[in-house]
Amino acid sequence: MPSQNLETVEIQTGPDPEASVIWLHGLGADGHDFEPIVPQLAAGLPPARFVFPHAPIRPVTVNGGMPMRAWYDIVAFDRHPPRDRDGIDASRRAVERLVSTEEARGIPASRIVLAGFSQGGALALYCGLRLDRKLAGLMGLSTYLLFSGELESQRAQANSDTPLFVAHGTYDPVVPVMAGHHLTATLRRLGYGVEWHEYSMPHAVCPEEISHIAAWLTDRLNPPTEG
Repeated sequence: MPSQNLETVEIQTGPDPEASVIWLHGLGADGHDFEPIVPQLAAGLPPARFVFPHAPIRPVTVNGGMPMRAWYDIVAFDRHPPRDRDGIDASRRAVERLVSTEEARGIPASRIVLAGFSQGGALALYCGLRLDRKLAGLMGLSTYLLFSGELESQRAQANSDTPLFVAHGTYDPVVPVMAGHHLTATLRRLGYGVEWHEYSMPHAVCPEEISHIAAWLTDRLNPPTEG
Protein backbone atom coordinates (compact mmCIF):
# COMPACT_ATOMS: atom_id res chain seq x y z
CA MET A 1 0.00 0.00 0.00
CA PRO A 2 1.49 3.38 -0.94
CA SER A 3 2.38 5.87 1.75
CA GLN A 4 -0.34 8.45 2.29
CA ASN A 5 -1.32 11.43 4.39
CA LEU A 6 -3.41 10.37 7.36
CA GLU A 7 -6.70 11.84 8.48
CA THR A 8 -6.50 12.89 12.12
CA VAL A 9 -8.57 13.82 15.13
CA GLU A 10 -6.98 16.81 16.88
CA ILE A 11 -7.60 18.22 20.34
CA GLN A 12 -5.88 21.43 21.35
CA THR A 13 -5.89 21.98 25.11
CA GLY A 14 -5.10 25.68 24.93
CA PRO A 15 -4.06 28.48 22.59
CA ASP A 16 -0.60 28.44 21.05
CA PRO A 17 0.37 24.82 21.82
CA GLU A 18 3.84 24.31 23.23
CA ALA A 19 3.95 20.54 22.75
CA SER A 20 2.33 17.73 20.77
CA VAL A 21 1.36 14.14 21.49
CA ILE A 22 0.88 11.91 18.43
CA TRP A 23 -1.03 8.79 19.55
CA LEU A 24 -1.60 5.75 17.31
CA HIS A 25 -4.63 3.54 17.94
CA GLY A 26 -4.79 -0.26 17.90
CA LEU A 27 -6.02 -2.69 15.27
CA GLY A 28 -9.63 -2.10 14.21
CA ALA A 29 -10.05 1.08 16.27
CA ASP A 30 -9.70 4.66 15.01
CA GLY A 31 -8.40 8.04 16.04
CA HIS A 32 -11.32 8.62 18.39
CA ASP A 33 -10.33 5.69 20.62
CA PHE A 34 -8.29 7.61 23.21
CA GLU A 35 -9.92 10.99 22.69
CA PRO A 36 -12.00 10.75 25.92
CA ILE A 37 -8.95 10.59 28.23
CA VAL A 38 -7.31 13.78 26.96
CA PRO A 39 -8.66 15.92 29.86
CA GLN A 40 -7.01 13.56 32.36
CA LEU A 41 -3.74 13.47 30.43
CA ALA A 42 -3.57 17.22 29.87
CA ALA A 43 -4.30 18.40 33.42
CA GLY A 44 -0.64 19.02 34.28
CA LEU A 45 0.57 20.05 30.84
CA PRO A 46 1.21 23.38 29.16
CA PRO A 47 -1.05 24.04 26.15
CA ALA A 48 -0.67 20.98 23.93
CA ARG A 49 -2.01 19.45 20.74
CA PHE A 50 -3.10 15.80 20.82
CA VAL A 51 -3.05 14.26 17.36
CA PHE A 52 -4.91 10.96 16.88
CA PRO A 53 -4.50 9.70 13.30
CA HIS A 54 -6.80 7.17 11.64
CA ALA A 55 -4.94 4.19 10.21
CA PRO A 56 -5.73 3.27 6.58
CA ILE A 57 -8.41 0.66 5.94
CA ARG A 58 -6.90 -2.59 4.66
CA PRO A 59 -7.65 -6.34 4.71
CA VAL A 60 -6.31 -8.05 7.84
CA THR A 61 -5.36 -11.70 7.45
CA VAL A 62 -5.96 -12.80 11.06
CA ASN A 63 -9.50 -11.46 10.82
CA GLY A 64 -10.35 -13.44 7.71
CA GLY A 65 -9.24 -10.70 5.34
CA MET A 66 -11.90 -8.31 6.63
CA PRO A 67 -11.07 -4.68 5.80
CA MET A 68 -10.52 -2.52 8.88
CA ARG A 69 -8.29 0.24 10.12
CA ALA A 70 -4.81 -1.20 10.55
CA TRP A 71 -1.30 0.17 10.42
CA TYR A 72 -0.16 -3.02 8.67
CA ASP A 73 -1.47 -6.51 7.98
CA ILE A 74 -1.18 -9.13 10.73
CA VAL A 75 -0.76 -12.64 9.38
CA ALA A 76 -0.81 -14.50 12.72
CA PHE A 77 -0.65 -13.87 16.46
CA ASP A 78 2.43 -16.09 16.84
CA ARG A 79 5.46 -14.67 18.60
CA HIS A 80 7.47 -14.53 15.34
CA PRO A 81 4.94 -14.33 12.48
CA PRO A 82 5.79 -13.05 9.00
CA ARG A 83 5.63 -9.24 9.07
CA ASP A 84 4.02 -6.97 6.51
CA ARG A 85 7.16 -4.93 5.93
CA ASP A 86 5.67 -2.93 3.06
CA GLY A 87 2.68 -1.93 5.21
CA ILE A 88 4.89 -1.14 8.19
CA ASP A 89 7.24 1.03 6.14
CA ALA A 90 4.35 2.86 4.46
CA SER A 91 2.81 3.64 7.86
CA ARG A 92 6.22 4.67 9.17
CA ARG A 93 6.53 7.25 6.41
CA ALA A 94 3.02 8.52 7.15
CA VAL A 95 3.80 8.88 10.86
CA GLU A 96 7.06 10.68 10.10
CA ARG A 97 5.03 13.15 8.04
CA LEU A 98 2.84 13.78 11.09
CA VAL A 99 5.98 14.64 13.07
CA SER A 100 7.11 16.94 10.25
CA THR A 101 3.69 18.61 10.19
CA GLU A 102 3.94 19.40 13.91
CA GLU A 103 7.43 20.79 13.37
CA ALA A 104 6.09 22.99 10.56
CA ARG A 105 3.43 24.26 12.97
CA GLY A 106 6.13 25.43 15.36
CA ILE A 107 6.56 22.43 17.68
CA PRO A 108 10.15 21.13 17.65
CA ALA A 109 10.65 17.37 17.70
CA SER A 110 12.06 17.70 21.22
CA ARG A 111 8.56 18.75 22.34
CA ILE A 112 6.74 15.88 20.61
CA VAL A 113 5.78 12.56 22.22
CA LEU A 114 5.05 9.61 19.94
CA ALA A 115 2.72 7.09 21.58
CA GLY A 116 0.55 4.14 20.68
CA PHE A 117 -1.53 1.20 21.89
CA SER A 118 -1.09 -2.41 20.73
CA GLN A 119 -0.39 -2.35 16.96
CA GLY A 120 -0.14 1.43 17.19
CA GLY A 121 2.37 1.11 20.00
CA ALA A 122 4.51 -1.26 17.96
CA LEU A 123 4.54 1.26 15.11
CA ALA A 124 5.21 4.22 17.42
CA LEU A 125 8.31 2.51 18.82
CA TYR A 126 9.40 1.31 15.38
CA CYS A 127 9.22 4.87 14.04
CA GLY A 128 10.53 6.74 17.03
CA LEU A 129 13.59 4.60 17.67
CA ARG A 130 14.64 5.14 14.04
CA LEU A 131 13.79 8.86 13.78
CA ASP A 132 16.72 11.17 13.13
CA ARG A 133 15.41 14.00 15.36
CA LYS A 134 15.25 13.76 19.14
CA LEU A 135 11.73 13.37 20.55
CA ALA A 136 10.47 14.30 24.01
CA GLY A 137 9.44 10.71 24.68
CA LEU A 138 8.15 7.42 23.31
CA MET A 139 5.27 5.39 24.73
CA GLY A 140 4.16 1.84 23.93
CA LEU A 141 1.08 0.37 25.63
CA SER A 142 0.18 -3.34 25.53
CA THR A 143 2.51 -3.85 22.61
CA TYR A 144 5.56 -5.60 21.18
CA LEU A 145 8.77 -4.81 19.32
CA LEU A 146 8.78 -5.05 15.53
CA PHE A 147 11.93 -6.48 13.93
CA SER A 148 13.73 -6.50 17.27
CA GLY A 149 16.79 -8.19 15.76
CA GLU A 150 17.30 -5.26 13.40
CA LEU A 151 17.01 -2.47 15.95
CA GLU A 152 20.65 -2.35 17.02
CA SER A 153 21.80 -1.67 13.46
CA GLN A 154 18.91 0.60 12.46
CA ARG A 155 18.32 2.74 15.54
CA ALA A 156 18.97 6.46 15.38
CA GLN A 157 21.50 8.03 17.72
CA ALA A 158 19.18 11.03 18.11
CA ASN A 159 16.78 9.02 20.30
CA SER A 160 19.30 6.82 22.10
CA ASP A 161 18.51 8.48 25.44
CA THR A 162 14.88 9.47 24.84
CA PRO A 163 12.68 8.41 27.80
CA LEU A 164 10.35 5.48 27.13
CA PHE A 165 7.14 4.54 28.93
CA VAL A 166 6.09 0.90 28.42
CA ALA A 167 3.06 -0.70 30.08
CA HIS A 168 1.12 -3.96 29.79
CA GLY A 169 -1.75 -5.92 31.32
CA THR A 170 -0.84 -9.13 33.11
CA TYR A 171 -4.02 -10.81 31.81
CA ASP A 172 -3.70 -9.67 28.21
CA PRO A 173 -5.06 -12.47 25.93
CA VAL A 174 -4.20 -10.63 22.69
CA VAL A 175 -0.59 -9.52 23.23
CA PRO A 176 0.74 -11.57 26.17
CA VAL A 177 2.59 -9.69 28.87
CA MET A 178 5.77 -11.61 28.01
CA ALA A 179 5.88 -9.52 24.80
CA GLY A 180 6.13 -6.42 26.98
CA HIS A 181 8.83 -8.07 29.10
CA HIS A 182 10.79 -8.96 25.95
CA LEU A 183 10.38 -5.43 24.59
CA THR A 184 11.60 -3.86 27.82
CA ALA A 185 14.54 -6.26 28.24
CA THR A 186 15.66 -5.71 24.65
CA LEU A 187 15.53 -1.92 24.94
CA ARG A 188 17.33 -1.90 28.29
CA ARG A 189 20.04 -4.19 26.90
CA LEU A 190 20.60 -1.60 24.17
CA GLY A 191 20.92 1.15 26.77
CA TYR A 192 17.49 2.77 26.60
CA GLY A 193 15.91 4.17 29.74
CA VAL A 194 12.57 2.37 30.03
CA GLU A 195 9.91 3.08 32.65
CA TRP A 196 8.00 -0.23 32.90
CA HIS A 197 4.54 -0.76 34.41
CA GLU A 198 2.23 -3.74 34.51
CA TYR A 199 -1.37 -3.81 35.65
CA SER A 200 -3.96 -6.45 36.53
CA MET A 201 -6.01 -5.96 33.36
CA PRO A 202 -6.63 -7.51 29.92
CA HIS A 203 -5.83 -5.86 26.54
CA ALA A 204 -6.95 -2.42 27.67
CA VAL A 205 -6.02 0.62 29.70
CA CYS A 206 -7.02 1.20 33.32
CA PRO A 207 -7.39 4.26 35.59
CA GLU A 208 -4.09 3.64 37.39
CA GLU A 209 -2.28 3.41 34.06
CA ILE A 210 -3.87 6.64 32.84
CA SER A 211 -2.68 8.43 35.98
CA HIS A 212 0.86 7.11 35.44
CA ILE A 213 0.80 8.21 31.79
CA ALA A 214 -0.39 11.68 32.82
CA ALA A 215 2.46 12.02 35.32
CA TRP A 216 4.99 10.82 32.75
CA LEU A 217 3.72 13.26 30.11
CA THR A 218 3.89 16.07 32.67
CA ASP A 219 7.55 15.25 33.33
CA ARG A 220 8.34 15.04 29.62
CA LEU A 221 6.53 18.13 28.38
CA ASN A 222 6.71 20.72 31.12
CA PRO A 223 9.57 23.16 30.52
CA PRO A 224 12.39 22.89 33.09
CA THR A 225 12.15 25.19 36.07
CA GLU A 226 14.77 27.93 36.12
CA GLY A 227 16.67 28.93 39.18
